Amino acid sequence: MSKKDINSRIEIKEKKKKSKRRKILFFIFVPLLVLIAAVSAYAINLVNQTEKVVSKSYEDDGRDKSELRAKEVDPTEDHVSVLFIGVDDSKHRETKNEAVRSDALILATLNKNDNSVKMLSIPRDSYVYVPEIGYEDKITHAHAFGGVHATIETVETFLDVPVDYYVKLNFNAFVDVIDAIGGITMNVPYEFTESNSDDESDSIHLYPGEQNLDGEEALALARTRKKDSDLQRGKRQQEIMKAVISKATSVNSVFKLDDAIQAVGDNMTTNLTFDEMKAFLSYGTSGSIDIETLNLEGSDLWLNNIYYFGLNEQNLEENKQILQEHLNISENNAITSTDKSSSQSNG
Repeated sequence: MSKKDINSRIEIKEKKKKSKRRKILFFIFVPLLVLIAAVSAYAINLVNQTEKVVSKSYEDDGRDKSELRAKEVDPTEDHVSVLFIGVDDSKHRETKNEAVRSDALILATLNKNDNSVKMLSIPRDSYVYVPEIGYEDKITHAHAFGGVHATIETVETFLDVPVDYYVKLNFNAFVDVIDAIGGITMNVPYEFTESNSDDESDSIHLYPGEQNLDGEEALALARTRKKDSDLQRGKRQQEIMKAVISKATSVNSVFKLDDAIQAVGDNMTTNLTFDEMKAFLSYGTSGSIDIETLNLEGSDLWLNNIYYFGLNEQNLEENKQILQEHLNISENNAITSTDKSSSQSNG
């Protein structure tokens, strides 16, 4: 099947499901949430509960390490990266036999030395090279073409940053997790209406100002872009992530975390083992977590009457450098994507 035919089929499905594609999924807080729970007063119960959830969710990605790493990493000692993949694998999409795309991608790098996290939001329509198919396309399509493996390979190729681990979740857990911790306080920028998680049109109506949002309201704030852009929406998502992390680690929330852990349940797959996840505990117990959000800049790009998000090359290079330095890549003798391609060609 030609590139044109593949794109046409995907674009037709996207147009039919315009409301569905707005379901923005962002779950960087989940591993932190379920692990930080271990420092609460009822730690033994929560740790056991968390171990069951993580063990059930474990899915090997077929790699011993990232191909951009010279050696395996150990999260108890090394700075590592985690790719968070949000997908819509709803029953409706399943019955329609539609390919599952990634509706949200966030690459997080974690630095143990300064107890910091950097989160890069990747726009779903970013025009990048997809190794799985051998040409440029929307990054959201990588998952449709080859699942988690193709998504990881695409991210590593255009960012030149190793993806050590991944966490994939669907949107079903989002509302329950927010509700389980008693909602989050957010500043709503403007009045708007949005569909709820059941796609009931304009069922959520929010007004501007700082307020406590429940799960459905937080989802509406995360998914809407009626009055601004994908870039602004990405920034709102990152602010919501930070709000959830802050709320989940507060004293008032510790006794609610068991419900939040259960909310993750069957909605997560990851190549992180429970022991590897426990290594992240240091980020929650060594004082405050320094979280910095990063965004990719760009502009509208139309090719053959198909919309893409064209990345700004200078901004892309700046973000690459920030993430590489945060991981101390040079000290770890990482392999670049160029080296990887040359090795594969020679092989």
